Amino acid sequence: MLFQKWIDRRIEAYQSDLIRKYCDEVEGMYAKMRGWRHDYHNHIQALQASMALGKYEEVNAYLRQLNDDLTQVDTSIKTGRVMVDAILNGKINIAAQNHIPVNIKAVFPAGVTVSDVDLCVIIGNLLDNAVEENKKLPMEERFIRIYIGRKNTQLYLAITNAAGKKQPRRGSLFSSSKGAHHGFGLARVESLTVKYGGLFSADSEDGGFTAEILIPLEE
Repeated sequence: MLFQKWIDRRIEAYQSDLIRKYCDEVEGMYAKMRGWRHDYHNHIQALQASMALGKYEEVNAYLRQLNDDLTQVDTSIKTGRVMVDAILNGKINIAAQNHIPVNIKAVFPAGVTVSDVDLCVIIGNLLDNAVEENKKLPMEERFIRIYIGRKNTQLYLAITNAAGKKQPRRGSLFSSSKGAHHGFGLARVESLTVKYGGLFSADSEDGGFTAEILIPLEE
């Protein structure tokens, strides 16, 4: 009984810390957006001055830089779940900062029973792991693929990322060079999936890692 209470407290604290970290990441992204809007008039004035002087190459370079900055703060992912959108956009922004290309297709079907908080913990953990694995690799080898949608009567979530060598299994999960905390994150994903009557699977091979989740949809 005491041991179970200790486990419950640890899980609650871990989940709270995770959500707090995600909120900080999203707030950072929104701060960039506010800063960009604040500087909008300055950008326009600089472009007008360069155009008046006929410095067209300088204008083109300036516009390319602005486009890159805007791409980093553009919250374009809209899945139908506001909290999940915030987490996904925050993580994609972090991936972009680390030169990791992300391919994503994500729409939540009707009948999803998983709470927003649990979805954020699941997706956040998997994307944290994906980013960390990519950071170990040369930039030209990095990638993350995300799919969220309906598969028959179930919610299907799959995240594939570039990785190094095949990781050894430890039970149903994998060993990690990041230590126990990293392993606890994957175990948390599995436990939350089981909580909603779903199935979690992970596959590691040389060059890539894939995590898949199937959770029944409510009729």
